[in-house]
Amino acid sequence: MAEQNYANHAKWVPAFHFFAVPVLLLNFVNAIVQLVHGGITFNGVVEVLTAAALVATIFLARIFALKVQDRVIRLEERIRMERLLPEDLRPRIHEFTPAQLVGLRFASDGELPVLARKVLSEKIQQSKAIKQMVQNWRADYLRA
Repeated sequence: MAEQNYANHAKWVPAFHFFAVPVLLLNFVNAIVQLVHGGITFNGVVEVLTAAALVATIFLARIFALKVQDRVIRLEERIRMERLLPEDLRPRIHEFTPAQLVGLRFASDGELPVLARKVLSEKIQQSKAIKQMVQNWRADYLRA
């Protein structure tokens, strides 16, 4: 496995991103084309609705998995912060938003206290901005 960093940490699932999504989108577009060219029929409308439902389902399944992952990250990072943050920051752990915790999860143990303090004091909200500030990347290869 290649060393993970900000530039390559995005998770691509080939079967999802390059097969299922394009095929279901193609099916949806084809159903619309068939409906338009073949005339509006009950079966044509059902085919378009079914194709739309399949597209919605695959995106919802991905979103649901990512939301569960974010909840786990929130828990893991709060536990990690209890162990690593200095006494004055521990009472503020509840102030971190899920997006901030998602960004901070890539900070090494040594870097976390300083970066956490900076995130709170400067009110940095975007996980992308936080990830870009990480100097010593802590890889996460088990992402959804």
